[in-house]
Amino acid sequence: MVQRGRRVVLAGFGLALAGLAPLGGAKEGRAQAPGGIGSLVSLGDFPSAQVAPRKVVVWLPPGYDPQGERYPVLYMHDGQNLFDPATAMGGQAWEVHKRLAALAAAGAVRPAIIVGIASTRERAREYGPAQAVEALAPELRAALLGDPPTPGGQPTLSEQYLRFIVDELKPAIDARFRASPERADTFIMGSSMGGLISLYALARYPEVFAGAACLSTHWPITTNFNMLFDKEDARPVRYAAAYFDWLARKLPRAGRHKLYFDHGDATLDALYAPYQQQVDGILRAKGYRAGVDWISQVFPGADHSEVAWRERVEVPLRFLLSR
Repeated sequence: MVQRGRRVVLAGFGLALAGLAPLGGAKEGRAQAPGGIGSLVSLGDFPSAQVAPRKVVVWLPPGYDPQGERYPVLYMHDGQNLFDPATAMGGQAWEVHKRLAALAAAGAVRPAIIVGIASTRERAREYGPAQAVEALAPELRAALLGDPPTPGGQPTLSEQYLRFIVDELKPAIDARFRASPERADTFIMGSSMGGLISLYALARYPEVFAGAACLSTHWPITTNFNMLFDKEDARPVRYAAAYFDWLARKLPRAGRHKLYFDHGDATLDALYAPYQQQVDGILRAKGYRAGVDWISQVFPGADHSEVAWRERVEVPLRFLLSR
């Protein structure tokens, strides 16, 4: 759910990778990934001058050779939910490594490295699009994360979070693994608020990311459920409008990027259709071509959950990593 990051106990991110060397250790430690497909490397609590340290786990595909070819890299948010049911929300992991390995084995996509970045208690602030939020009136910003308004502090930390990924994490991944550093081989993906920050990352750093996949994107931005489900409260629409206005000005025009969007029509996803239609209009105006460099899909019956995203994650994987 949108607020799942707040309920994550960071100490629970135990991926059964005891003994693996942290970044900078003399020896790279690995463990077999769940299901025996590829391997996981824990970078422990990755340090940062921008944001609080958080768990980072890197999945290496079957046949990975530390002296061999360079691989595309997919950065994914909410990393605790990606690989292992023991650490995932509700015990339901995306199992994205299994989907990607099967597609690569069938020749449908390029083999790739996945970097799973765990979310923290600051998830809502780190994933909110800062420049859009900063354009809001002060009273709207103050109520973004709750009623009564959250006292003190910044309503968003996404600029810092993205600098962490681009300036700290990516250089470390490129140096330690057989990762291609090229823009054409660098992608980002997330769900719910992770969709918000994935699109924001591409728009803020179009020279770094070639594509973004945004599943069940939480366009209203707010994690205040009282206003989300109050049909008389216009604030969620105003939050989304601020982001759409920013995207209309800042999202790069078509030609060098791939953008994927989807949503279901149950639980929280039932709110998203009118918002996504506005985003689709922005994409058309920017010259994106449906099925070529932009996909927007609806999955009838799908809800807002890890299970739903697991069932369809191969769609954006095919789109971003196609040969």
